[in-house]
Amino acid sequence: MTAKNTSLDRAADLRTEPGVIDRLRFDETTRVIAVRDGRVRIAGDDLDAAALLRVSPSQITDATWALLGRDAQGGAVLLAVLPPEGDTVDTTPDETWLGLRDLGARLSAEDTELLIEALALSGWLRDAPFCPACGGATELRQAGWSRHCLVCGREHFPRTDPAVIVAVESSDGERLLLGANANWGGRMYSCFAGFTEAGESLESTVHRELEEESGVRLASLSYVSSQPWPFPRSLMLGFRAVAVDDHELRPDGEEIIDVRWFTRDEIGSALAGDGPVGLPGPASIARALIVSWFEERA
Repeated sequence: MTAKNTSLDRAADLRTEPGVIDRLRFDETTRVIAVRDGRVRIAGDDLDAAALLRVSPSQITDATWALLGRDAQGGAVLLAVLPPEGDTVDTTPDETWLGLRDLGARLSAEDTELLIEALALSGWLRDAPFCPACGGATELRQAGWSRHCLVCGREHFPRTDPAVIVAVESSDGERLLLGANANWGGRMYSCFAGFTEAGESLESTVHRELEEESGVRLASLSYVSSQPWPFPRSLMLGFRAVAVDDHELRPDGEEIIDVRWFTRDEIGSALAGDGPVGLPGPASIARALIVSWFEERA
C-alpha cells in the first residue's frame, strides 16, 4: 500500500471559509466518515467488497468535526471523531468498525486515501486538545486542520513523524535480509525500520538502523516510495539497499531478536503462506517492498 494517485481533493481552499463545517453539516449532499478509537464504520460483511460507510451528517449527534476534502464526484467529505463510548451513530446489523490493518489493500485507491487521512487526523484531534507550549486550551481552526491556543496564541498543526523502512538484498541480489521483532515473538520477519532522529537525514537513518539492529553495513541504497502510516502519525519512507556481505549478522537482542538471509524460493513460499516464516500483511509498505524484490527476478 505505497503511494497511489487518486482523485481526492483535500479542499484546502475551503478550510479558511468562516463556518464551513456548520454549512457542510447541514448540506445533505455531504458525506461523513465516522471514526471511533482508530476504527471506521464499514458497510457490509464482505471485506473484499467493503467500502467506507459515508453517512449523512444528520445521523451523528456528538463528534469533533473536520473537513477531509472532496471526493471524485466533487462532494464534500467530513470527518466525525466520535467519543470512545456511547451510541452516537445509528447502527444496523450489517455495519461494523474496522481499522487500517483489517482493511489493508481491499479498498479502492480513493477510499484507502480517505481512510488514512481520516485516521491520521482523528488521532491528532483526539490526542492534542491542549497547547504543548503552555498547556492552555485550544480551539480548532482551518476546518479542523489547526489549533489556536487561547492562552499564548500559538498555532499548532498535525504532526508527521518520518521513519525509514528498508529491504536489504545480498550483493548478488539472490537473498533478502529480514529481521524478527521481539514484539512478534519470532513468528514473523520483516524489513528493518526506524524513526529519523533530530538533525538526521533519511539516508543516515537507514545506515544507522541497519548497523544497530543487524550489524549490517550497506554498500548502496535508493529510495522507492512512501506510505502514510497513522499509528499514530508516521510517514514511512521505503528504501532498497545492497549489503556488504563480509560481516556476521548481529541482532540487537532487544528490538530485533533474530536476523536471517532468505532465498528467493523461501520468500516465495512465505508470500504464499507456506512458511518458513510469516511476513507482514498486505496493508504495509514492508510487504510491498518484499513483493517487489521477489518479483524482480521471478
